[in-house]
Amino acid sequence: MAFLLRALGLLPLPILYAIGRTLSFITFNVVRWHVSRAERSIERSLPELSPAERKVVLQQSYRNLGAILAEGIWGWRASGDALRQRVSIDNRALIERYIADRRPVVLLAAHMCNWEWLLLAAGAELGIPICPVYKPLRLPDVDEYVRAARARFGGQPIPIDKLLFELMFRTDQPRALGFLADQTPPKEAVKHWRTFLHQDTAFYAGLGKIARFLDAPVIYVAMRRVARGVYIAHLHVLAEPPYDVDPEEQIVDRYAERLETEIRACPSDWLWVHRKWKYPKPPGA
Repeated sequence: MAFLLRALGLLPLPILYAIGRTLSFITFNVVRWHVSRAERSIERSLPELSPAERKVVLQQSYRNLGAILAEGIWGWRASGDALRQRVSIDNRALIERYIADRRPVVLLAAHMCNWEWLLLAAGAELGIPICPVYKPLRLPDVDEYVRAARARFGGQPIPIDKLLFELMFRTDQPRALGFLADQTPPKEAVKHWRTFLHQDTAFYAGLGKIARFLDAPVIYVAMRRVARGVYIAHLHVLAEPPYDVDPEEQIVDRYAERLETEIRACPSDWLWVHRKWKYPKPPGA
């Protein structure tokens, strides 16, 4: 499979887009992969939209998924200059002051627009190691290929089960620790519950402890699609040291509010097929 990804990465982006459109058509219209799940999530999350409007969001989200797949395959082999032309950070001065002080930062993003390009372009543009915390993929050769691709431009991907070791081992290194913070925590994990898109929703707990341990600011990275294959990112400070108390609740609540604003502005750009609501909120949580 990794060989196939390498080979496809040599193709021009327009050809990859055509492949992505074909796959999205098959996925949505033939296989119906997770369509009912996405449909239910959109209906519960955006009840203010009409059924016709929700149908448009659903269909466009699958088209976007095909485009993201094409862009990801291309981006894993693209040069830094090519990625910078595709993704820009419109207020990068906000993070450059932390970089100048050689301070670590915590970046929170989401499955919004193209998170793979966001990671790669940020590494190429900001000049500090971007360390995405990730769950290893099931196929070892694909995981190795993707990890190596994400490590370009000084990136240092961190498997989620090695996060504690990495935090302890590299405390004096200026870097950006990146999380796709809209992922759903395992049912047995410690979590923070709040209302999100009209539903009780679980978020990972522990971001406040990480921020306090690193004495790092927490920044939300909002990504918007300008045109096909062109994106812009905007940075929002969610919390900033000194921390007198654990900023956990503040970070999660502000992150969820920002993300919900972005989803409502461009609902088809969020990854509706992923299982954000895997289980109900337990009594007393």
